[in-house]
Amino acid sequence: MKKITIIGINYYPEDTAIGLYTTEKAEYLVSKGFEVSVITGFPYYPQWKIRQDYKSKRYLVKEVINGVKVYRSKQYVPQDPTFIKRIIHLISFTFGNFINLFKIEKPDIVISIIPFTTSALLGWLLKKRYKIKHWIHVQDFEFDAAIDSGLLNGNKKVIIKILQGIERFVLKNADIVSTISFGMLNKLKSKTETKTYYLTNWIDVKKFNIKFSETHCNLSSDKFKILYSGNIGAKQDWCFFFKVLDELKTITGIEVVIVGEGAEKDYVIDRIQQYDFVKHFNLVPYQELPLLLSSADVHILFQKNSVIDTVMPSKLLGMMASSKPSIVTGNKKSEVAKVYKKSQGGYYFSDNSVNSIIECVKALKKDKNLCNQLGKNAQRFVEKNYSKDNILDNFILELKK
Repeated sequence: MKKITIIGINYYPEDTAIGLYTTEKAEYLVSKGFEVSVITGFPYYPQWKIRQDYKSKRYLVKEVINGVKVYRSKQYVPQDPTFIKRIIHLISFTFGNFINLFKIEKPDIVISIIPFTTSALLGWLLKKRYKIKHWIHVQDFEFDAAIDSGLLNGNKKVIIKILQGIERFVLKNADIVSTISFGMLNKLKSKTETKTYYLTNWIDVKKFNIKFSETHCNLSSDKFKILYSGNIGAKQDWCFFFKVLDELKTITGIEVVIVGEGAEKDYVIDRIQQYDFVKHFNLVPYQELPLLLSSADVHILFQKNSVIDTVMPSKLLGMMASSKPSIVTGNKKSEVAKVYKKSQGGYYFSDNSVNSIIECVKALKKDKNLCNQLGKNAQRFVEKNYSKDNILDNFILELKK
C-alpha cells in the first residue's frame, strides 16, 4: 500500500483546528514514503471567507504542497453562516469535488474527514469505483453538535434527518471509522457496527519545549493575563463568558485577551467594548502559537454544558502544552472533564458558577507557584498522551494492517 487519498473541507494554508491536523497527517505520510493526494476546498476557515490569494483562482485548482498533490474546488462560503447557508456551503463543496474524484490516480486507500459527512460519501464513491478500502475519520459529529448547541428548530430538523441518514449509510459501508476521544468513540459505536479506532488529535511537543525569552506582542503587559485563543463560534458559552467579565472588572491588575475569529466574532467584539480590560486580536500564524500560548498566565475555555461528547476541542492540547494552567467549563461527563481530572493541569467546572471561576483567578493571580505546578502537570500529561510522532506512527501501523 503506497497511495493514499484524503478527502476533507479543511487543508493548508488553513493552520488551525481540522485544517492543521489534516495537513500534518498528509505531510507525515509523505515523509514516511506514501504518495498522498488531497481533495479539498478553498481555504476559508475560521474567517468564513476565501483567502485573498485564492479568490481569483479558477473553480478547480491543482497544487503540489510539500509533496502532497492537492485538488481543490471553490466552494460557496457565507460570511454570516446561518444553518441554511451552511447546508449550501456543504452541498457546493460536495458537488464541486465530485469532479475531482476523476482527476486523481487510483489510491490504495481513501480517508474521509468528517466534517463534512458528505466527504465520506465522496470517499464511498471512490471505494466503489476502485474496490479499495475506506477509512472515515470523525473530527466532529457535525449534526449532533448542531442539535446539542440548540441551533435547530422547525424545518431544519427535516434536513438534519436526511443528513443523518447519509451519516448512517457511510459509517455502515466504511472499512474502519476513527475519532478523536473516548467519549466520541462510544458515541460512534452507538451509531455503527463498523470497526472503530481511537485516533486522537496531537501536538508537536517539540515546538513547546522551548524556554521563550520574550512574550508575544499581544500579551506584553505586566498584568495578570487571561487568554482565550481559538474559534469564536457557537460551541463556546459566550453568555457565561460575559457574566465572568462582569465580575472580573472588580479585580485590579487583570487583562483578558481574546485571540480568534469565527462566526460569533462580530457579536463578541461588540460586547467587549464595555470592558476596558479586554482586548481582541485576530488569529496569529501557527508558528507564533507556542509563544502566544506560553505568554499567558492562565487559559480559559467556556463550553456549553449541553455539548458532551460530540466535540474534543483541538485548542485544548495547545493550552496544556504551553505549561500554563487552564480554567475550563463544560459538561461533567465530557472527555475534557476526564482529561483535566487525570492531568491535574487546571480547573474544570460543570455548574456554571461564576464565583468558582473568580475564586480560581484570584488564587492563581496570588500564587505563582500554584500556576507553575498546574502548568507543569498539564504539559507532562500532553507529552505522555498526545505526542504527534507517537500517534501518527501508530496510525500508520493501523493503515498497513
